Amino acid sequence: MRHAVVVGGGIGGLATAVGLHRIGWRVSVLEQAPEFGAIGAGITLWPNAVRALDALGFGDGVRDLGSARLSARLCAADGRWLTTLDGARIKRLLGGPVLPVHRAQLHQLLLDALPADALHAGLRVRGIGRDGSVPGLDLPPADLVVGADGINSRVRAQYWPRAPRPRYAGLTAWRAIADHRRGTDIVMTWGRGAEFGEIPLVDGRTYWFFAARAPAGERNPDEHAHLLRHLASWHPSITELIARTPREAVLRHDIHHLPGRPDSYVDGNVALLGDAAHAMTPSLGQGGCQALEDAAVLVAACAAHHDVPTALARYDAERRRRTRLVARASYLAGRFGPYLANPAAVAARDLGARLLPQRLAIRTFQHVSDWTPPRVAAE
Repeated sequence: MRHAVVVGGGIGGLATAVGLHRIGWRVSVLEQAPEFGAIGAGITLWPNAVRALDALGFGDGVRDLGSARLSARLCAADGRWLTTLDGARIKRLLGGPVLPVHRAQLHQLLLDALPADALHAGLRVRGIGRDGSVPGLDLPPADLVVGADGINSRVRAQYWPRAPRPRYAGLTAWRAIADHRRGTDIVMTWGRGAEFGEIPLVDGRTYWFFAARAPAGERNPDEHAHLLRHLASWHPSITELIARTPREAVLRHDIHHLPGRPDSYVDGNVALLGDAAHAMTPSLGQGGCQALEDAAVLVAACAAHHDVPTALARYDAERRRRTRLVARASYLAGRFGPYLANPAAVAARDLGARLLPQRLAIRTFQHVSDWTPPRVAAE
């Protein structure tokens, strides 16, 4: 039985481990946190990510976690509606639903599909051998090592020492889940140098986020109170939503990305996946989606090729161009969102959003969502 060691117990790492386990591999997942669990609030699964989960055998389970009939509305900070995108039309033009889910529920769905002895928490990996060996843990030799350990990947630093280092993207973000829902549509609000998103979850709660330009490392003693003050001039439903959010639930993190990517995502029998390979800005909501695509392609390649270097060459060839294009598109999309602060440019953007036909607005996402996973066949 072939053995894979996956460094990182996030969604991308777990999806890879589950996929390999289902095609007959032994897997070991190494996570530095004391226990396995999602850090974050919600995640929006675009049709390409749902297809990746279909390929891995989780599509139906994920559909049970989210609502597939959501429409999307875009408005200005003062509450003026700019445009509405119909949910049925989104699904038809993009070839599938947009599914907002609670990140912890998706994480648990993947965890439940792995045997308990595959999970190793509380293990800070400072270095890993090509055979999967790490100090303090006795594992059988690995045929494959997967670095799914995030933007500050130790695996990338070890095997790709000249790869680009993370760079601050100029934005900071707040996220939380509120025990309140004011509607059934996704609502995006554009302001000057900032944007606020409200995404209803199937359980009656709302995942929200706020992204704004700010100096790196800036923090406030009470982020909840800071947001209420900072957004007091925006339409009142935003501050109402924040007020209904538990103070301790508000998370803040600076947004970093990889300004370039390694020349290859593989080195011998070591592969990078997700943010470890191609951390991108969140403007298109594709970070986690691309990690799921990575997982589906890597598992399909390992199922099709017994020889690991051959499988990884296929994975690398399929993923590098795709992820670079999506990362570039996400960066450019941000120029029209939270990065845009000039008043005249903001007014022009808002007018353009009002005038753009709904069909064309939806099609701006089509090049990202238009992806079909390879078939994952059992070995």
